[in-house]
Formats: sequence, structure tokens, C-alpha cells
Amino acid sequence: TATLLGDGRVLVAGGSGSGNLDSAELYDPATNSWSAAASMTTARQNHTATLLPDGRVLVAGGYNNSDERLDSAELYNPASDNWSAAASMATAREQHTATLLPDGRVLVVGGVNAYGLIASAELYDPATDSWSSAFSLATARNWHTATLLPDGRVLITGGNSSTGVVAST
Repeated sequence: TATLLGDGRVLVAGGSGSGNLDSAELYDPATNSWSAAASMTTARQNHTATLLPDGRVLVAGGYNNSDERLDSAELYNPASDNWSAAASMATAREQHTATLLPDGRVLVVGGVNAYGLIASAELYDPATDSWSSAFSLATARNWHTATLLPDGRVLITGGNSSTGVVAST
């Protein structure tokens, strides 16, 4: 993932394949340079990273080197360059979306886990470090998009389902 931080730097976290999936780096466009950041507490790929209003980054779910989908989440603090555990989601998932809502909560939708595609959604509240269940999609899907609309609703579009590419929203 690549997340634009409040100070203009970009946090790149995780990876793909058999490499070092817990690594993180910072890109500084002002100096056109990269520097190492603290490593995540958990190796992950196909996760999400969401900039929270307080400047921290929520990293949720994904897939690790041990062939497991993850329900864990962690928080990166750019001011101290450290990661800390956040509350775990109710459902392990990868290939999902995460959308910052106007009230500061994060909506995580869909994805896939060891049992197949997921229709459920969860809300993360950074004020209480807790997750709660939200709605379920009409069609379970992964690799979809989630777009925050001006009225605060989130549009879930496309992706893949058990029958192929999804043409619904």
C-alpha cells in the first residue's frame, strides 16, 4: 500500500510474494528520497492502509507468509515511526476496501478469506479502538472499489464474485 501522510511523505507498507512483507518505507517528494520506516508487526499483502484524521495510518487485514488471511490490524504513528496493535476485525479478509468516513471511522467492505468471498462489512472506530459490524453486500465480492460520496454514503462497485466479474453496485 502507499499512503500519503499529512506532512507530504508517502508510507509504503507490505508487499507481495515471498519477500519481506512486514517492511515499510517512507518516500519524501521534497528530497526525492526513500528512507526505511519501522517494520510492521505482521507481514502482510493485499491489505488496506487508511490515513486517520489524527495522522496515524490504520493497516487492516491482508495475507501473510504463512498462507493465512488476517483479521489483525495495526496503527502506524509517523511522528514516532512506530507500529502498535489495533483491535482485530471480526472477519479475516484480504482484497477488501477501506474507506475513511466523514466522522473519522473506517468502513471495511468485502474481500476474501479461507472460506471464500465475503459480503460483510465492518466499521473501525479509532476513538475506541473497536470494530462493529455494518451491512452486508447483496453480492459477496473482492477487488472492488469503494468511493465516498458527497452525502457520506459509500458506493461499492465492480470486483469479482463467485460467478465472475461483478457488474453491479
